[in-house]
Amino acid sequence: MITPWYKQFWPWFLISLPLTVIIGTLVTVALFARNSVHLVAEDYYKKGKGINIDIRRQSMANDLNLSASLSSQNNAIVIHFSKGKLDALPALKATFTHRTLPDRDFTQMLTADASGNYRLFPEAPLKGPWFIELEPFDSSWLLQGRISFPIAQPIALEN
Repeated sequence: MITPWYKQFWPWFLISLPLTVIIGTLVTVALFARNSVHLVAEDYYKKGKGINIDIRRQSMANDLNLSASLSSQNNAIVIHFSKGKLDALPALKATFTHRTLPDRDFTQMLTADASGNYRLFPEAPLKGPWFIELEPFDSSWLLQGRISFPIAQPIALEN
């Protein structure tokens, strides 16, 4: 007496192999759809063309002897800005860009306090590597650098 095929081991074993691959593929696609990583800019050509403009703006900052350093006090980020050849302390546009998490990026306009420092109070404490850009309202020059938070002592922005 021959048993029917659906009661035997080998047909189910052979069916389970491609079925596990299909299920694994669906789980992988679902994970990548929910947790995408933004490492490559979509407008890379425009950003590449903008590098020359940034270099010009950085050299303008060097010509004006501008420099800045960042420190952390309590929940605030303090920017110590040396105005170099500028007549007065300008309002600064501070852009904080996270390396891999674009939803955490933010930009804020800052003005100097009475001691000549700029203070930034982020909504949540900054952790990990950040790319920081400081520029005036008219975008005539640019200071930038990479800093890993939290920071214990002042760190200079280096172009």
